[in-house]
Amino acid sequence: IDRGPEWRAFDSAEKDEKSRVGAPTTNMMHDQGLSTNIGWQDKDAYGKALSSRQRQKMQRLRTWNERFRTRDSKERNLKQALGEIDRMASALGLPENVRETASVIYRRALEEDLLPGRSIEGVATAALYAAARQAGTPRSLDEISAVSRVE
Repeated sequence: IDRGPEWRAFDSAEKDEKSRVGAPTTNMMHDQGLSTNIGWQDKDAYGKALSSRQRQKMQRLRTWNERFRTRDSKERNLKQALGEIDRMASALGLPENVRETASVIYRRALEEDLLPGRSIEGVATAALYAAARQAGTPRSLDEISAVSRVE
């Protein structure tokens, strides 16, 4: 796979004119930010309200889009856990790099089948705690348990 740009430039002026498009990939989303996202607003490209029939069609598309984005149980598990990590990190005021590291730790635990028998919230909390310590912004267990949904 060529990870270089999808265009060629023959001099520096041409290179400066070109830019890549789209958001960068991130480990903080279960699909790494590569899937399509259908907005929740029932408006067309011009901001006009959709008709009743079009609204129903868009709702069906949103439903199917969500089903395809999270096809299997591991994807659903990951989506829930990453949402939980983001929620706790926001409540604790942790920076973006800690969230990213916690997401990587959780993904690794999921890939190595360390989760069966453990709660998603518990492992997500542990991943966030470990990531905060690695980043040098440690939070006490009491602080993390206060925002965690683990009893």
